Amino acid sequence: MTVERMVRIIAGFFIMLSLALAHFSGSVDMSRLSWLWFTAFVGFNLFQSGLTRFCPLDIMLKKAGVKPGCGL
Repeated sequence: MTVERMVRIIAGFFIMLSLALAHFSGSVDMSRLSWLWFTAFVGFNLFQSGLTRFCPLDIMLKKAGVKPGCGL
């Protein structure tokens, strides 16, 4: 597993964890429709793209002609 994949997995996990902690502590009500669901989607997508290597944004950027970098 590469460093890039681990960063995606850990970042996605921490985004979803912070939303869950905020919800269960009573700071945020995730049962209502709000922009926080967009944050949850981004966190989940980061997490799953680290595991599966499937990322819709990667595909769209490649089709738009953006060249991949070296990572550093």
